[in-house]
Amino acid sequence: MRKLSQGPGAHFRKFLQDWSIPRQIAGASLRDKAAESQTSRDLRPRLEEADRVGTSICPFCAVGCSQLIYAKDGVPIHIEGDPRSPVNQGTLCPKGGGTLGLLLSPKRVTDVLYRAPRSDKWEKKPLEWAMDRIAERVKRTRDETFVEKLPDGRTVNHTLGLGSLGGATMDNEENYLIKKLFGGGLGMLNIENQARI
Repeated sequence: MRKLSQGPGAHFRKFLQDWSIPRQIAGASLRDKAAESQTSRDLRPRLEEADRVGTSICPFCAVGCSQLIYAKDGVPIHIEGDPRSPVNQGTLCPKGGGTLGLLLSPKRVTDVLYRAPRSDKWEKKPLEWAMDRIAERVKRTRDETFVEKLPDGRTVNHTLGLGSLGGATMDNEENYLIKKLFGGGLGMLNIENQARI
């Protein structure tokens, strides 16, 4: 014969015993922990498992909200706003709150991928190879398209063969340096920032 606690109504009886509403209706108060259930008593803070906390800046826009990144065994487990920051004072917008998904997404590209002209597949390449290739192509394009003087004799020292579109996460200081390097150094005229678009 089956025990009564294991019968078909056992789950329902357990639910009623653990449910806080009947206790509160019977007059139990917060002091009696009337609103507690076994489920709520078993809950643990998700950050309790973290063995390390680091700081970062949200990657999604130019506001520069500070973040606290909690990690366990070197893997991020939670990200929240840093309350010490005068910028965001511990808050994050929905995009910033989703940073953990960006970090841990299996679709996140973490390798340099290169597709050769007319190829139908991507190849993994070392970062140093990619940086050297970009630098070589920028220099070659600048040299091939650089204009010192216009036909009327005016000095312009510019190129129309290169342009820059900065990301929205760049702050004023980074944009200043980009303008100096790309505009003053390379002679680019087409310099824009995603934050203004």
